[in-house]
Amino acid sequence: METASKSVRLTYQDLRRLPDDGLRHELIDGEHYVTPAPKWKHQRVSGQVFGHLFMYLRKHPLGRVYHAPLDVLFSESDCVEPDLLYVSREREQQMTEDNLEGAPDLVIEILSPSTKHVDRGVKHRLYEQFRVPEYWIIDPESEMVRVYRLDVEGLPLHTELSRREGTPVPVLSTPLLPGFELSLDEIFE
Repeated sequence: METASKSVRLTYQDLRRLPDDGLRHELIDGEHYVTPAPKWKHQRVSGQVFGHLFMYLRKHPLGRVYHAPLDVLFSESDCVEPDLLYVSREREQQMTEDNLEGAPDLVIEILSPSTKHVDRGVKHRLYEQFRVPEYWIIDPESEMVRVYRLDVEGLPLHTELSRREGTPVPVLSTPLLPGFELSLDEIFE
């Protein structure tokens, strides 16, 4: 992920005026970030997680899961396109024709070589600042999932799951979706 401009602070309206070039354009504190299309491994993991969340939410209509591109507008100078996000029924009124205004219940970022520093750094701080209740970082290369849960002190690491030879396969779950379970084998198959 590269920064397009360090000196000019952009707004969401500036972002909306950019031509559709197939790249992901995001703003964090008015700074413009541009990301190329994700690679196949990233897309496969995204599809696996989206599919499992989608099927769970069909049986348990607690909200909806969305995948990029969908703008999440935190402020006029903070707009990102998470790989995946879950919006509960309680937060659905934040959906507009163009975007989600405010924090989703769950944000999921899938690391790519070009995005990992931003996902672990400025995006994590942004999600903490705007009180996203839960944030998952999925690393396809190391086959690891880090779960961050909001508390009074911020968005600290709650759980780190990884596949290890000779140990039971870890299962991802969240109190946001009672009964939802997703094994790391299913994510990284």
